[in-house]
Amino acid sequence: MDRSELADFLRRRREQLTPADVGLPPGVRRRTPGLRRDEVSLLAGMSTDYYTRLEQARGPHPSTQVLASLARALRLTDDGRDHLYHLVGYPAPDRGGGDRHVGPGLLLLLNKLEDTPACVVSDLSEVLVQNRMHTILLGDVSSQRGLDRFYAWRYFTDLATRAVFPAEDWDRLARKHVADLRATSARRSGDAEVADFIAKLRSRSTEFDRLWAEHEVAVRISDRKRIQHPEVGMVDIDCETLLSPNAAQHLLVYLPRPGTDAREKLDLLRVIGTQALASG
Repeated sequence: MDRSELADFLRRRREQLTPADVGLPPGVRRRTPGLRRDEVSLLAGMSTDYYTRLEQARGPHPSTQVLASLARALRLTDDGRDHLYHLVGYPAPDRGGGDRHVGPGLLLLLNKLEDTPACVVSDLSEVLVQNRMHTILLGDVSSQRGLDRFYAWRYFTDLATRAVFPAEDWDRLARKHVADLRATSARRSGDAEVADFIAKLRSRSTEFDRLWAEHEVAVRISDRKRIQHPEVGMVDIDCETLLSPNAAQHLLVYLPRPGTDAREKLDLLRVIGTQALASG
């Protein structure tokens, strides 16, 4: 681990960013260029003291999870992310299927969708990052760990996750999940991560096992969803999917369905969410 080079890289990358780059308000007049250390630590989900020690070349050896969070907070490109890993002594993560690094382009687009729920998920449905409106509409996934970060896993193993949708939609949504995973499994044939995920789902859920055996396949590009929110009732939305160039990540954008009151309800949720955050 090259602590001095790591410290220099983190500091210089932090100084190149502005609050607008990461979706933060400009705040009061700044004495130094770029983001403050406390802002980077907030974005990365770590203490300011921990991050400060890294920038001062006196921190501990970061884990790959910490590096992934820093790469996302600092809006690193794939090359920048790889360099960060190399400085700490890790091999660069695979850029194909299973890559959990969300690039600056997707993050910038996510930040621009201020009034529209959106999130980035992996091709196995792991929620990688949410915008504020997505958190307000469907809950905060940032505290989830392990398989519970994968939406398909929770859909088939957690009744509370499924209860967000009307019961009459359950079978259709389940088939959509399975068909999309079939497409991912074929595209990443021989990938141990995919095989292990599918095996665990088949073992845990008899419904998933039954649908998997039917061998339906379809890449999810668009879908209609009805979400039962405890504050505003049913929200009727169209979910549009934008794929990264290698199809390893999906940007899901939840648009109000025309001809419904979804737009008004999303606007109300935006206000309610702001009040809840201020109260907290």
